[in-house]
Amino acid sequence: MNAASPNSQANATPAPLSVAVLGCGSRGRTYSRLIAFCGEDYRLTAAADPVAVRREAVSSLGPAGQIRVFASADELFSAGKLADVLIIATQDSQHFGHAMRALELGYDILLEKPAAESLARCEEIDALARRLGRRVALCFVLRYTPFYSEVKRIIDSGKLGKIISMRTHEGVEPFHQAHSFVRGHWSRSGTSTPMIVAKCSHDADLICWLGGAGLSSISSYGDLTWYHPGNAPTGAPLRCTDGCPASESCIYDSRRYLGDKRRWLGMVMDGFEQAADHEILEMLKVSPWGRCVYHCDNDVVDHQVLACELTNGITATHTMTSFDFGRGIEIYGTLASLKGGIPYSEAGAPELWLRHHADGRIEPVDIPQPNNAGYAGHGGGDHGLVQALGSLFSGPERLEPGLDGLAGHRLAFLAEEARVTRRTIASSPASALSPQS
Repeated sequence: MNAASPNSQANATPAPLSVAVLGCGSRGRTYSRLIAFCGEDYRLTAAADPVAVRREAVSSLGPAGQIRVFASADELFSAGKLADVLIIATQDSQHFGHAMRALELGYDILLEKPAAESLARCEEIDALARRLGRRVALCFVLRYTPFYSEVKRIIDSGKLGKIISMRTHEGVEPFHQAHSFVRGHWSRSGTSTPMIVAKCSHDADLICWLGGAGLSSISSYGDLTWYHPGNAPTGAPLRCTDGCPASESCIYDSRRYLGDKRRWLGMVMDGFEQAADHEILEMLKVSPWGRCVYHCDNDVVDHQVLACELTNGITATHTMTSFDFGRGIEIYGTLASLKGGIPYSEAGAPELWLRHHADGRIEPVDIPQPNNAGYAGHGGGDHGLVQALGSLFSGPERLEPGLDGLAGHRLAFLAEEARVTRRTIASSPASALSPQS
């Protein structure tokens, strides 16, 4: 048989990137659906989850028999390496163990944030990935949204001049705070991660990614001020379903899951789409999501601020609060400032705009709309991240070995250390990584 000519090899269609999924909850299923939507560029090969209906939802996205299913992470790992890339979308406390085993098997990894429950463990993942020559990308989907992609493009264009400082803001929204961080999976830092990591690791990553540098030093303040028994209405029972005298005026009444907050059940209740109201009520009577928000076992903060300096001299602040909605950003350069986000667009201003220092001129910025067949999870970021998998893990522009996004994780974890100790924390020289680290 004659060997293939160099030209025929060059013109061969690249093999699709094969992907396996560990953890088929809301995030794992979202990425799986988008991978299936992308057609011939990717191929799903395996899905693992202890809940049968979840792993079957992923296996149904491919031809019969193409996607192998496993009932546990142990079963998946025992089968050997089944794909080029493993998506790890399990609970926060499981990320470290799953990532380390996957790296040892030879996987590149798309890892849901946070990478691990401590900075030391994040650094262990990074060290092992570097030693083995493997790549770990965190699911920082905001990088891939049209909005933040345009912010990055404007910064890189030099239109703002030299960047001096920036301010970011995240309003979690009261019911979201209650669902996820009072009643839900991320309510206790000991079983997940601190609030500034669990919710704001996106924002910490944006500070380093947009600022173009890692952390130099940081201070932070915050507390759990509202969601505790001291603020419970008089006579409020432990569960909203037990008859609360304040139910008509309480914005946290869990019976809202039957109405305008029903979509939130998609994160925590399998088959909620077909569930009757009485079935949801029965679930609320026994699940964490039926509890009074003032009578939970939560300990994460409901508001926090941080102030930091990056290694290139840029200063930045971030505010996280339960009592607002949406992200906003302001970047201050020597030629112009850039402002935008939900707080501006909700008030009728352009979603993103520049103010030129020379003449005070306001310049609205057109944000490209994603071509994602109507799917706009995380402002188009979920789809953008999946589209980027090929370039992240294969080809000439692929990531360097290691944990991409570690700089932002370091900023968030050290912010929590600064908050707890009430002192300014300096990042060690060895830790002052580039934003791509």
